[in-house]
Amino acid sequence: MRQAPLPQKLSWEEAQTKWASQLNVLLKNPTLQSSVLKNVELVIGTNVINHKLGRVLQGWSLSRKRGPANIYDTQDSNQTPQLTLVLVSDAVVSIDLTVF
Repeated sequence: MRQAPLPQKLSWEEAQTKWASQLNVLLKNPTLQSSVLKNVELVIGTNVINHKLGRVLQGWSLSRKRGPANIYDTQDSNQTPQLTLVLVSDAVVSIDLTVF
């Protein structure tokens, strides 16, 4: 949903309210608070990775995969989602992960 542009002259109180209502939508986007983990070495089977976000992981994506492998997560049963990402791989492979 596109919002109307802000008027050029606002009182400070009006500006704070109007800017916050438009900027907060962007700032709440979890992908803006992402981190890239480079050269993560996966083994065949379960891999527990410290995502270093300091909060519950919202999602992840592969930024780079340096070999053929099928990779999926088991986050639904992860006991420590605020600390770790659990990935399962069918091959030994080095990856870069974007976590958010």
